[in-house]
Amino acid sequence: MTTTLAPNVGALKQRDTLRLCTAGSVDDGKSTFVGRLLYDTKSVLADQVESMERSSSDRGFDGMDLSLLVDGLRAEREQGITIDVAYRYFATDKRTFILADTPGHVQYTRNTVTGMSTSQVVVLLIDARHGVVEQTRRHLNVAALLGVRHVVLAVNKIDLVDYDEQVFRDIEAEFQKIAQRLGITDTTVVPISALKGDNVVERSTTMDWYTGPTVLEVLETIPVATGRADELDFRFPIQYVIREHATDYRGYAGRVKAGSISVGDTVHLPEGRTSTVTQIDTADGPAPSAAAGDSVTLLLVDAIDLTRGDLLAGSQRPEATREFDATVVGLTEKDLKPGQMVKLRYGSSLVKARIATIARTLDLDGVADVEDPETVAMNDIAHITIQTQAELPVEDYAARGAVGNFLLIDQSSGNTLAAGFVGHRLR
Repeated sequence: MTTTLAPNVGALKQRDTLRLCTAGSVDDGKSTFVGRLLYDTKSVLADQVESMERSSSDRGFDGMDLSLLVDGLRAEREQGITIDVAYRYFATDKRTFILADTPGHVQYTRNTVTGMSTSQVVVLLIDARHGVVEQTRRHLNVAALLGVRHVVLAVNKIDLVDYDEQVFRDIEAEFQKIAQRLGITDTTVVPISALKGDNVVERSTTMDWYTGPTVLEVLETIPVATGRADELDFRFPIQYVIREHATDYRGYAGRVKAGSISVGDTVHLPEGRTSTVTQIDTADGPAPSAAAGDSVTLLLVDAIDLTRGDLLAGSQRPEATREFDATVVGLTEKDLKPGQMVKLRYGSSLVKARIATIARTLDLDGVADVEDPETVAMNDIAHITIQTQAELPVEDYAARGAVGNFLLIDQSSGNTLAAGFVGHRLR
């Protein structure tokens, strides 16, 4: 069997790239869905197809087990589950795609957070037989936390409910209700069968009642989000101070997290000070300006004592504080507790901090949140208040992590305990 590749590399350079991820509960068919997407867009080499056919036959599978194209780890193949985030690349005539296939098990929710954190679109799968479940709500909450604007709900295994329109409409209505409550307004709901190929890439011939787009048609037409961090005020956390005593060179190295900066611009420093940028050095030499995502070294007109962790900002520099509200996602088996001392990583700053209060953990079944909980466990989403030993110029989470995100770290082991979002409140 011969399977051709998608468009040539030269042509792909002219197309936008969309980053997306899949999410869903256990056995909702995420890996099969991704395999179908790769196979039907002709993004699979012939030898991969032949290997998949042999493995499918050896396992007694009737037809091709498309999930084998994605579940690459031995443990994943043996257990028939997805454990780690698997990144795949494919393309069509309209654009290129970077896809993260994330785990469905609750114990791997932290991996799902990782996959979503760099994605512009989430394709959320649901088993038509089970409808909206706890993991559906969990993943929608995480998507809302991370500022994902587009969510595509793929109601999978629609063939196992005899392509029943009413089943689909009931799931669609419940999903839309949750999404609207969380502020996710750009949604599309598609009935699919990843196993049979209905409405993934090719239109189904068995569902006359559905006239909407296929999943691929949605992905090809969603606007690619660009420039959101560029639209913010300038933010530049200093990562390293470069000194050359022989030449009096003093440069502040780091990465522009938001906004842009040009030679001659005024920057706002800690303690209300200001200075002027006299030079911007890059790996290729001096440059007149730098924008979000650029790694550069800035030189200032004044010899000011700045260190790693200090923030250079534009005119809208955030005020420094020692206490702020946030939402966190528990990432390890070690619980967070009120009064607990931790280290907080914000930008390039690392400071001691204290969990002052835990206001509540979100009830993902939609019944009632837990007020004043004793702990934040792994995979919990909680609203908390944090106090820091030193003042930090924190600001509300925005632009998919350009500003306002942080990590809580265990003081003794150095393990990451939770990922956090400043000032972000769901519901």
